[in-house]
Amino acid sequence: MTILESLPYALFNISVVFSVLIILSLIIKLFSFLVGLIAKNGKKDLNATPASEPVLAVENGPEMSCGELKLHNVDERTAAMIMAIVSDDSGIPLEELCFKSIKAKD
Repeated sequence: MTILESLPYALFNISVVFSVLIILSLIIKLFSFLVGLIAKNGKKDLNATPASEPVLAVENGPEMSCGELKLHNVDERTAAMIMAIVSDDSGIPLEELCFKSIKAKD
């Protein structure tokens, strides 16, 4: 088989490969469009609350109190900074810590 005889076969094979690639890209675009439509419809359904169910109020955070904080020779700003530093260094959230008193060391 010479080069001139094999040229039609090569062109046919190349055209088949490109046509399959074009068909695959169209199928992928179609699926992504359909998934996008389904996702938009799904989000609407998840956010909607039925009229028969009451809506519960969500609190901003837990209200906990461990008593009264006594400050001895310390202003409130310094005490707040000390409490924030202790919370950061210990890795315990500030709302879980209970400070009873803060004293300034002479």
